[in-house]
Amino acid sequence: MTAPGSYRRPIIRMAAAASLMLSVSSCGLFGERGPVRIAAIGAINPAASPLNGELSATNAALLDATSQGLVSYDGGGQIDTGLADRWTVTTDGRSYIFRLREAKWSNGRKVTAQDVAAILRTYVAPASRHMLKSDFPEIETIRAMTDTVIEIRLSVPQPAILELLAQPSMAIVNKGMGWGPMRARRIGRAILLSPVPDPLAEDPEAAEAAANDPAASIELVGTSPAGALARFKNGYADGVIGGRFSTLPYFAASNIGRSRLVVDPAPGLFGLSFVRAEGFLATDTNRDALARAIRRERLIEAFGLTEWQPQVTLRPAVHTPDGGPTPLMPAWAAYDDASRQTQARRVVDAWRAAGREIEPIRIAVPDSPGGRILFAYVAADFAAIGVPSRRVNMASTADLRLIDEVAPNDDALWALRRLSCRRDTLCNREAEGLIDQAMRNIDVGQRGAQLGDAEVVLSRYTPFIPLATPLRWSVAAQRLTGLRANGRAQHPLNHVIAAPN
Repeated sequence: MTAPGSYRRPIIRMAAAASLMLSVSSCGLFGERGPVRIAAIGAINPAASPLNGELSATNAALLDATSQGLVSYDGGGQIDTGLADRWTVTTDGRSYIFRLREAKWSNGRKVTAQDVAAILRTYVAPASRHMLKSDFPEIETIRAMTDTVIEIRLSVPQPAILELLAQPSMAIVNKGMGWGPMRARRIGRAILLSPVPDPLAEDPEAAEAAANDPAASIELVGTSPAGALARFKNGYADGVIGGRFSTLPYFAASNIGRSRLVVDPAPGLFGLSFVRAEGFLATDTNRDALARAIRRERLIEAFGLTEWQPQVTLRPAVHTPDGGPTPLMPAWAAYDDASRQTQARRVVDAWRAAGREIEPIRIAVPDSPGGRILFAYVAADFAAIGVPSRRVNMASTADLRLIDEVAPNDDALWALRRLSCRRDTLCNREAEGLIDQAMRNIDVGQRGAQLGDAEVVLSRYTPFIPLATPLRWSVAAQRLTGLRANGRAQHPLNHVIAAPN
């Protein structure tokens, strides 16, 4: 029996071991008073903007450090101050009023509420490519009340809006300029982050000197998964951030101690979204058969991580502030894997008995060790019921495409919105109508009932094959007392040491 929380050797190692050559180092190369060195998985782009769509983990971490939103997350995944140092909510729950702290853009100009309101309006504008634009349907107006006070007015209460505003993609960036809490400058391949001096300090020179203390700085390097882990192994990094299921095999091959691995218990969506409903995929029954066929526990065990859990519901089990229903279990959840595959095989056999063929299903997953493991197990389960498949890259034309997203807040409607009538999902107009009604409803009971009705319709329609919870992992040396597991999978760089910078 494997102890809970331990790391089992994966069944499939793929090519990870061959690609990761790590040497042994008994101690770090840098003293405890030097900058904290973080190796992020992925390339750094200092010009990355929330307006350009989804941010990589590396660029999200950089933005969150240099251009926090109105609010932010602390090291434990709890709401903390950001550009706003305080806020109030009106009794009807429809107006959030934020008072901005004293801050300056990187060009020295004062940050005003007018600036911030204009930036936020751009993020949620109809033509915006912002990744969270669709998660703010309740916003009615965003306006500056004074130079230091901003109001976000909602059409209906949204108790989870602060969690959305704290996301790194809600960073307040003004034409590439940030305000803090840290400032960045490039040093070779790395970005050196240091605290922004207190703009209200009585002694500006002393504040500047304190901000330049190496012990308060962070050196951020973006690199490959193998490179990031090699840096940690050889003492060139105190931590690694940005790990996902796709890169977990690199950690398995690194021989870094399991006690250094930080796994976030983050709810969200991890599974295969149906991109088209043609041929065999045109019927609800056939799509449901594919969802039944996958042996989830077997797939998860291949990655060897006991914290990673299978998921069979369309939406994650998260706390619902409005008292909404628990996620709806599919009808087949009560059966074992063998029974599910037998049921699915009957559906496939009936389709073929009518003289209809099944074209190989194109499954888009990351071209990585983890992506190849995932495809191998899914393809084997599809083949077991008589359905052929082939792997394609994420950017290619596909029939099924992986969705791997952490829930940005605890709104029970988030997952249903995400799986309905998006660019990478199918569209059921009945479910979409019920979702729209629930979003506009201010009656808690009615909202919950409409949410439940929408979930029933979507579950019957089967636009998505849930597989597991999202997997997010980091690696932390003992020095990084603030980099700890949390349900938001958020690890702000200014909190990686327990005493915030």
